[in-house]
Amino acid sequence: MLGSKGEKGAITMPVRDLYAAFLDALRTASQRILLLDYDGTLAPFRAERHLAVPYPEVPQLLKKIAAAGTRVVLISGRMARDVASLCGIQPRPEIWGSHGLERLLSDDSYEVVPLPEKQLLGLSLAARGLEDEGFQKAAERKPGGIALHWRGKPASQVEQFREKALKLWEPVAHEYGLRIVEFDGGVEIRSPVRDKGSVVQAILSEAKPGATVAYLGDDQTDEDAFRALKGKGLAILVRPESRATSADLWLQPPELIEFLKAWLQVCGEV
Repeated sequence: MLGSKGEKGAITMPVRDLYAAFLDALRTASQRILLLDYDGTLAPFRAERHLAVPYPEVPQLLKKIAAAGTRVVLISGRMARDVASLCGIQPRPEIWGSHGLERLLSDDSYEVVPLPEKQLLGLSLAARGLEDEGFQKAAERKPGGIALHWRGKPASQVEQFREKALKLWEPVAHEYGLRIVEFDGGVEIRSPVRDKGSVVQAILSEAKPGATVAYLGDDQTDEDAFRALKGKGLAILVRPESRATSADLWLQPPELIEFLKAWLQVCGEV
C-alpha cells in the first residue's frame, strides 16, 4: 500500500499527492536518476544467495528505463560482480557494491576504495574468529567487510550465530575502528569508510542541476541512503510490512513493478 510516515516514523497513511508530485517533477527533470538496492528490493530474499534473481518483470523494465535516458544505479551490500551476475539487466547498469566500496561501471571499469591497514588487520582477525568457531561456511568475505548469513536457519541457530558473532566481533570493532551492522538475514562487521549514504552523496554531486532522484531500498542498511537523500529526492521503503524509517513512502513488493511502469511511462518507452 502506498503510504507516508506516521507520527512514530512508520509509513502508514496514503499519500497520492506526494507520489503524483514526484512523477510531475520527473516529467520535466533535467536528468532522471533511479537508485536501487538489490536484495529484498529488486530481488526476493533467498536462503541460497546465489539464486536471488530479480522479480520477473524487473530486468526488462529497468532496461527500458535506462534506454529512455534514466541513469540507473544498483547499490548493494553484495560484491559488485555478484550483483552483475544475478541482475539479468542488459546492458548492465552501473553497480556500487560492498556498501559503496566498489564501483563497477557499464564498460566494466572497476574501482575499489583502499582501506587503512588497521581496519584490514581487524577484518582478518574477525574472519579468523569465525573460522575458529566453525562458521566459515556461513560467512561471506568481501572488500571492506565480513557478513555472517543465517537466512533459512532455525530460530535457535539464528540466535546462536548472532550471539557468537557479536561476542567475537564487538572487541575487534572497538579496537580496529570497524562497524557492526545487523541486516535482514545476518550481521556484518565492516569498514565505516563508505556506506549507501556515501554513494547517494557521490551520485548527487555528479547530478545536473534540476535532476530528479529516487532511491528504493528495504533494509536497515538503506537508511543511510534515505537520510542522505532527504530533501533532495524521493526515498522509498520496499518491503511487505512497514516499519520505522527515514523514507518518504512505503511500497509493497508488487507495487514496485507499478512504480517502475509509471517511471517508464513518464520517460516514454523506446
